[in-house]
Amino acid sequence: MHRLALCRRSRHHEGVSSRLPSLGPRGEGWVIAQLVLFFLIGALGIFDLQRHEWANPWGPAVVAMGLAEIVVGAGISARGVSDLRPSLSPFPRPLDGAPLIDTGAYRLIRHPIYAGLLLAALGFGVTTGSLAAMLGAGSLFLLFDGKSRREEAWLITTHPGYAAYKRRTRRFIPWIY
Repeated sequence: MHRLALCRRSRHHEGVSSRLPSLGPRGEGWVIAQLVLFFLIGALGIFDLQRHEWANPWGPAVVAMGLAEIVVGAGISARGVSDLRPSLSPFPRPLDGAPLIDTGAYRLIRHPIYAGLLLAALGFGVTTGSLAAMLGAGSLFLLFDGKSRREEAWLITTHPGYAAYKRRTRRFIPWIY
């Protein structure tokens, strides 16, 4: 009980109102979970591709669509990395003294790196003809949704303008979500 009270006191002291766990001082557990999912998606896609004797069972048009998703997703993530450069960290807790970035890709969505990685993961599942890898991409979506919510709880306490930015900008898909 003492530990629980201490944890509640600590969260209250930081001004963090998220019910999602920190998973480490900087959110290291979120990063480990996403790396595990990346590996799992890759392994599932390659396993299914081998099972199909290195041919996508849905045909070349579907492969082209999946490859396009990978390229577009990689581009979105790369733009997000480039725009976030002074504030870039793999961890959800913002860097001390890092500025709030709300320009470039961040003008359209709050988490372009996550959105691009999700699109690329889905494209990988499509390209490899792997329903299992696509389900893994769905799990990655759930993880990134939680990680972004945890990150935003910290961002709101760090940057006074974040609440207004959050109201005018969608999480992963411009004007939709």
